[in-house]
Amino acid sequence: MSATLLKRRNSGGTAAARRTGRARRHFRIRKHVSGTAERPRLVVTRSLRNITAQIVDDLKGHTLASASTLDTTIRGTDGDKKALAGKVGTLLAERAKAAGVGKVVFDRGGNRYAGRIAALADAAREAGLEF
Repeated sequence: MSATLLKRRNSGGTAAARRTGRARRHFRIRKHVSGTAERPRLVVTRSLRNITAQIVDDLKGHTLASASTLDTTIRGTDGDKKALAGKVGTLLAERAKAAGVGKVVFDRGGNRYAGRIAALADAAREAGLEF
């Protein structure tokens, strides 16, 4: 779906404008970022409560590894959302290493590189992923 169509559909309110802007940024990023077998794409999806990260090979259309705050290993733990995002990054890096992935391309999904997105990325880097 194009950003223009999103703008036409959601042409009311501040939340709609925010959603449209994020979609535009994501389209702009995806023009340049794509995952291959050598360097798959690390996709981050953020909602108000949860954060999900996947490592995707775009050429085959397969998800190689994924982690989320909804996983049973993270779900009951204490901490704020930023700390949980760091745990998701660490878990994703461990699963990526088990799948044989060492280098990735980072796709922040139209979100700003700050807060939970940055915490997830920093934790994944510390756990051994290169990007």
